[in-house]
Amino acid sequence: MKFSRTSIPDVIICEPNVFGDDRGYFAETFRKDKLEAFLGFKINFCQDNESKSTYGVLRGLHYQLEPFAQTKLVRVLQGRVLDVAVDIRKGSKTFGQHVTVELTGENKKQVLIPRGFAHGFVVLSEEATFAYKVDNYYSPECDSGIAFNDPFLNIDWKLPMEEMQLSAKDTQQPLFKDARHFENLIALYD
Repeated sequence: MKFSRTSIPDVIICEPNVFGDDRGYFAETFRKDKLEAFLGFKINFCQDNESKSTYGVLRGLHYQLEPFAQTKLVRVLQGRVLDVAVDIRKGSKTFGQHVTVELTGENKKQVLIPRGFAHGFVVLSEEATFAYKVDNYYSPECDSGIAFNDPFLNIDWKLPMEEMQLSAKDTQQPLFKDARHFENLIALYD
């Protein structure tokens, strides 16, 4: 497995080695020991989630507040999405910045998004199956979000607005400046 840092060093791209032949392929998609060795700290995923969406579905930008903040390891099993992570850790050198990564069933890339980030994705293919691990359980009381189209963030979602499909919840999220940020989470690699 290969690990690399993005322009926000705490957001990690994980790429498995894929071994294929005329019968198909094999890929080791998660190795706790290798990921922890790269990160330099322990990680304990406790839940796996999966969603299926059609073209234009945008989910995000979501996050969980303390004490239920979550680190996520996200990937696409089938289809193609643009994945987005926004740094919402006050005091971080990259506060308010975002990273985008295209994830597909073919490229098998995964993104590790640590606590202190808002996360979202938009489906660029006819449909996509999205899967992710989290290291904390979901809590409705700690559920929070940021407007996907906040001009300050200026995220290029790679789709025209009229082709996006959003939940009622995601059309009513606050702007970045009005959202709740993380006060006590520090950047690991600033």
